[in-house]
Amino acid sequence: MTGPVRANAEALRSRLARERPSPADFRAAIERVPPGERDAWLDVVFGLDALPADDAHLPRGCVPYLPSSVDVLLRVVEHADVREGDVFVDIGAGLGRAAALVHLLTGAASVGIEVQPALVRAARALAARMSASRLSFVEGDAAAMVDALASGSVFFLYCPFSGERLARVLAALERVARPIRVCCVDLPLPPCVWLTRVSPPSGDLAVYRSSSG
Repeated sequence: MTGPVRANAEALRSRLARERPSPADFRAAIERVPPGERDAWLDVVFGLDALPADDAHLPRGCVPYLPSSVDVLLRVVEHADVREGDVFVDIGAGLGRAAALVHLLTGAASVGIEVQPALVRAARALAARMSASRLSFVEGDAAAMVDALASGSVFFLYCPFSGERLARVLAALERVARPIRVCCVDLPLPPCVWLTRVSPPSGDLAVYRSSSG
């Protein structure tokens, strides 16, 4: 990362500790950063260091944590039309990076669900540094957390798991009693008659809307 970009990130990190920029201001800050430097820039803004090791007891079928890129999340916000009134749920939230970024870009409430305790602690520390009352993290297996899923309107899955766990999460989402959007990255979904793909071709990202929407 170049010196000016790092300085910009450090200044914004200090600002976040004092006040919340508007979504428009935060997006403008990202757009001033060269695309190839945005991920490193965001890590400095959020005060995130090297990735912690995954828990030795990561449940079978769960994928080790890998953060989503800023580019992907900008496309999620655009194609899923995430707005302030939404509740964005990141399934497999890791350090909280995606949930926090979408919250700052849109003003939407964000909830991260993460099965690894050390990652949950780090994500909650990030929310505390930002004094973000609409950013929260829940520890547990998303496949067994129907109540946490029921609050959402936009769901983000960056290949957190597959197989039986994915089937259980999709079954829970089908029961959500409101229109929802489901955003998947590098995650082919099994056939779901209640989901219609709405995003244009966008490489690794697919956005679906529930049939009730």
